[in-house]
Amino acid sequence: MTRSDHTVTGAAGGDEPKSRLSSVTTAIRLLKAFTESDREIGISALSKKLGVSKSTVHRVATTLVAEGLLEQNPETDRYRLGLALFSLGTLVRRRMDIPNEAKPFLSKLRDSSKENIHLAVLQGTEVVYVYDMESSQAVRVRPHLGASKPLNCSAEGLTILAWQSESFIDKALSVSLLPRTDNTMTDPAKIKARLEKVRSDGYALEDEESEIGMRCVAAPIRDAEGNVVAAVGVAGPSQRLSTHAIKNFAPQVREAAESISMRLGYRAGAKRYA
Repeated sequence: MTRSDHTVTGAAGGDEPKSRLSSVTTAIRLLKAFTESDREIGISALSKKLGVSKSTVHRVATTLVAEGLLEQNPETDRYRLGLALFSLGTLVRRRMDIPNEAKPFLSKLRDSSKENIHLAVLQGTEVVYVYDMESSQAVRVRPHLGASKPLNCSAEGLTILAWQSESFIDKALSVSLLPRTDNTMTDPAKIKARLEKVRSDGYALEDEESEIGMRCVAAPIRDAEGNVVAAVGVAGPSQRLSTHAIKNFAPQVREAAESISMRLGYRAGAKRYA
């Protein structure tokens, strides 16, 4: 066997972590060995390309096949990338595609509302604002691009949270929820009741709950499978937008969210929950 197949023996108990790391590295290198011109590769070619023994390549490839990351062509016995990698890549692509697909609809919404337009995605138990179109009006809310907020206090966060699984909602509400303003709702039972209303209405309202002086209305964006993966919101200063005025933007926000969802491949009738 070659040197690449084994780690150097160190202190007692030190071999196993190094061996595991070596196996992970070999697996990653094996997956990266496939290219546009080398879509299917046999054991011997992989062994030569990676500089490791055929037995090591076979062992790692067998594990990757079991996990769906590789497939073996039954006619040639050569290996090719598996569909599990396609699924993982699709998740990354969707995240990257959302701002690009949403941009024209966000511009249209900004033009019609004259207020700030937000696009937020889920990250852990927070939302991150990946797009923020500022209002052209003199008095406007500050931009949020790149900022994150807890799910319980923002219209976008409540919108995304409302359509997640019950287990995810329980997990998100099990952490200590700190108030950002006097209006922030922190009681899990009350938040769950509010999420029911969000699902019923098809949008969420925020009344100075994440920031004093700001109101917002947001609606869910769905991917091709119907999962809620983002939210679009209209936000403005409370001195200009009463609770009634911000609610009046709800139909426009929902229309924009539905248009973006369709661009992501969603069609009515797909599953409702993530």
